[in-house]
Amino acid sequence: MAVDLSNVLVCLNPPPILYGFPKPLTGDDPIWRILNHYVEAARAQEDFSNVRAVGIDETASRRGHNYITVFQDLDDRRLLFACEGRNQSTIGAFVADLHDHGGDRDSVEAVCIDMSKAYIAGVQRYLPEAAITFDAFHVVQLANQAVDEVRRAEVRLEPALKRTRWVWLKDASRHTLKQLTELHYLSRTRLKTARAWRLKEALREILTGSGARREAEQNLNAWYSWARRCRLEPFKRLALTLKAHWQGILNAFDSRLSNGPVESMNGQIQVAKGRARGFRTTKNLISICYLIAGKLTHLPASPYGTICRSAVA
Repeated sequence: MAVDLSNVLVCLNPPPILYGFPKPLTGDDPIWRILNHYVEAARAQEDFSNVRAVGIDETASRRGHNYITVFQDLDDRRLLFACEGRNQSTIGAFVADLHDHGGDRDSVEAVCIDMSKAYIAGVQRYLPEAAITFDAFHVVQLANQAVDEVRRAEVRLEPALKRTRWVWLKDASRHTLKQLTELHYLSRTRLKTARAWRLKEALREILTGSGARREAEQNLNAWYSWARRCRLEPFKRLALTLKAHWQGILNAFDSRLSNGPVESMNGQIQVAKGRARGFRTTKNLISICYLIAGKLTHLPASPYGTICRSAVA
């Protein structure tokens, strides 16, 4: 099957995969093979010698438990590397790719991750000089899970809690007027869920504050004592989890790193994945990721752009 190369180049910059092809593509369609070739050729010329801070996270590649791990340069906000899986070996694969692009693992000073045991072990093994920062968003997410666990246990006895899950879990800035009214009333009651919500909100304020590390540690110690004495088992367990990851949580107040940019990139990837039709293989999806977020500077020029510029001139 003959493929017009100019059409493929149009796909590269910008990729119309993001907007949907007129017909589904099979996983081995020639356009994918050519697209993958140009993405790989462009990546081969990328320079990672100045990479100092890396954000690591996972994003779903397919329905079910299928994931890819993504690595972002938190200074340049570009996707450095993506690979299948979410285990310790993905960190090793990233370090090998970093070396292939002129980078040095010992030059990576900081890494921002969630509390995944696999990621922690991988960073300690393959990036020994990097200080681990645990992303505040994921810590608050754990607190939200604890709140919901308390609510689910209490709702059987307290009808007022029915259909209030998102009242407790959503950020107040995103509440409807009805939800704000419910929260205003329920959060002032003696319900266990209300107490759990107050614990969660106090933790969120500490983690998102702009104070120095010493002040944050004092506040976290006070929160830890409160949580251990609160008689809410999910929060007593959460307090122990935080204590086990104490230094990584506090490191955030030195590095000021967040995986917010990585989460934003993952959102773009999921939107593109929904619009792309027939990517079929993880390799094809990863190529899409590089096109969206890799800031590749060595892709072929788009004939479409050339035609448009000529028309304007």
